[in-house]
Amino acid sequence: MTKRNALFSALAIVALWLAWMVAYACVKNDYVLPSFWDACAQMGRLLASASFWRAFGNTFLRTLWAFLISLALGVAIAVASHLWGCVRAFLAPVISVLRTVPTMAIILMLLLWTTPAVAPVVVSALVLFPAAYSAALAALDDVGEEYGEVVRAFRVPLARRIGKMYLPLAAPVLLKQAGGIFSLGLKVVISGEVLASTYRSLGGMMQEAKMFLEMPTLMALTLLVLLLGFALEGACLLAYRLIVRWRR
Repeated sequence: MTKRNALFSALAIVALWLAWMVAYACVKNDYVLPSFWDACAQMGRLLASASFWRAFGNTFLRTLWAFLISLALGVAIAVASHLWGCVRAFLAPVISVLRTVPTMAIILMLLLWTTPAVAPVVVSALVLFPAAYSAALAALDDVGEEYGEVVRAFRVPLARRIGKMYLPLAAPVLLKQAGGIFSLGLKVVISGEVLASTYRSLGGMMQEAKMFLEMPTLMALTLLVLLLGFALEGACLLAYRLIVRWRR
């Protein structure tokens, strides 16, 4: 089944590439849609540029900070929600609000209170928190259903339950979702950087490329972000499978 899924994923990538080629042949305007080969050539130039790596490092660090903040808060509050139903009920509407609030509106408000370098981190953490919380809570609920009777029978202390059972057993499942959460955070951070015109960032480079109609650069940056997202998701999924295989 894994090989079959990999084949279908490869076919989807080929289909997208063919769609790009056909669209470029129909448009025939590099200012609207650059050719695939021009975008690839620009990718090579970007990868050889020191300014790109500085921007990449800044954006990656912002995404990492947002991911770690949202993950820490999400896991901590998910543990509380798993243990006490009143906390879960209280947070249900809060999570719904965070999921539905427009990202752009949050960024615009944060730009009044913070700086263009900080606003993307805060808004990304707010967007990622519901995803991290839901993933952690689902993993903890599964652990609770499987070991709940044992815990009650032996009267395991709360601190030991959290540190020795809940978190270690839920970690692999949460790791499986971590790649997708981080990729989402990367997209939100870059969106915030574009809107805030953050200096020395991937979003700032995209905004600059759009202003000067440098479409090959814009498409090259987009492709590099997509490849990074795929790599992160694949790495987390691989780590999850290795942990599951090691436990067996």
